[in-house]
Amino acid sequence: MKLITAVIKPFKLDDVREALADIGVQGITVTEVKGFGRQKGHTELYRGAEYVVDFLPKIKLEIAVGQDMVDSIVEAVTKAAATGKIGDGKIFISSLDEVIRIRTGETGEEAL
Repeated sequence: MKLITAVIKPFKLDDVREALADIGVQGITVTEVKGFGRQKGHTELYRGAEYVVDFLPKIKLEIAVGQDMVDSIVEAVTKAAATGKIGDGKIFISSLDEVIRIRTGETGEEAL
């Protein structure tokens, strides 16, 4: 089992959600986050004063899946979230030791 964590631009969320639904992903967790990478934020002008926005708004998606779905999910997220510009995001893949469905007590891939 794997946990796929993707950090994407906020306006790409609907495109990514639709792409994941098309390949049969049944559930995702979405969190609004802030951060920066190589972009290092940007400068804005507000009421004549210039200030630096260090942390940019992003969306973090978390998807727990079996090993067989990893490649198709990575491909779907990559295609749907790409703009070709800096700040498109990142995808992280981690191993899951155990998953337990609270309602039924199911464990492992059955709980996904």
